[in-house]
Amino acid sequence: MIDWHQNPTDPAFVQNPYPSYRAAKDTAAVQNWPAYGMKAVFSHPIATAVLRDRRFGREPLEPIQHAPHLDPFYAIEAHSMLELEPPRHKRLRGLVLRAFTSRRIKELGPEIATLCDDLLGALPKDAPFDLIEAYATPIPIIVICRLLGVPEAMAPQLLGWSNDMVAMYQARRDRALEDRAVRASIEFSDFLRSYVREKRSNPADDLITQLITAEEDGEKLSTDELITTCILLLNAGHEATVHTLGNGIKTLIEEKVKPQYFEAEAIERTVEEIIRFDPPLHVFTRYCYETVDVNGFTFERGDEVAVMLGAANRDENVWENAQHFDPARPIKTNTSFGGGIHFCVGAPLARLELQIAIPKLFQHFPNLKIAEPPKYANLYHFHGLERLMVKA
Repeated sequence: MIDWHQNPTDPAFVQNPYPSYRAAKDTAAVQNWPAYGMKAVFSHPIATAVLRDRRFGREPLEPIQHAPHLDPFYAIEAHSMLELEPPRHKRLRGLVLRAFTSRRIKELGPEIATLCDDLLGALPKDAPFDLIEAYATPIPIIVICRLLGVPEAMAPQLLGWSNDMVAMYQARRDRALEDRAVRASIEFSDFLRSYVREKRSNPADDLITQLITAEEDGEKLSTDELITTCILLLNAGHEATVHTLGNGIKTLIEEKVKPQYFEAEAIERTVEEIIRFDPPLHVFTRYCYETVDVNGFTFERGDEVAVMLGAANRDENVWENAQHFDPARPIKTNTSFGGGIHFCVGAPLARLELQIAIPKLFQHFPNLKIAEPPKYANLYHFHGLERLMVKA
């Protein structure tokens, strides 16, 4: 198997990884990636197969040793359904879905619309502003605070903890970032532990209370599992949506997308094309549990596999003219939310936020323009903008 010699922190790659993905896929759909020590999958059919095949999973075959200073971070990870396989994964996910129902998410629609109007109404009409900071960031963090039942006044602190923790998944990770992640892990879990105690005494109509109730009804959700689940929902619930909103709005302005694609009958397709075209997460990993042949490529037991979501979403064999943004494109299943038993539990909420926030933005600012060249942040394997300066 040939090697893909791509440095994930190379500045040109960070700004635009898609030419590198396309060249790699055209060479071989699966390659060794020495920078990560994994096999990288570039084609959509193989990526989808790996995500769905139960012979691949998130748990390593043997426990991975980490430096002792990282213990507080990995103590939280040990209870994350994102890192677990059945039966623990099935139990945790089932409890979350019981509280995180489609009905509850749909009911958030009017509240999200009002939030968008409030945020947009406060933005300047006669000066440039950073859309990431002023709009893309507060929407998902405030929504997830309300869903969990955490005071909105805590949003900036929760955002800081979350940003520090998710830096552990970035290629640029170093000791300084690790120390910040550990400190955030301790402070975040301590806050939630005390907050869970308060919710036990004073239950409310929120996700934390419902998860507590499920635990007390005999579902055996431990306090540690409850804390980790809340952290996962907040970290995943805001990070991806912020980047998707920023990347998507940048594309819509650059491509001069017409207002008709923001109408109620068209916005679903527009959002799905945004999610496909420039997704917020570009790599999701799996471990191989036995020797598997997928489309002529062999994966051995113990292999760690990097599923290249950003590459798979631009597979020309699946989407015609895949490098082009087309809001009228018929919807096909992309890989941005993962697949299989680990399909993103928050996907319906993320889609709802996008389907409301984007039309609202262009209703308030129909002639929105980019005020300075956008720059992607060095966050790989996440993919999002440092900021997006725009003007009315």
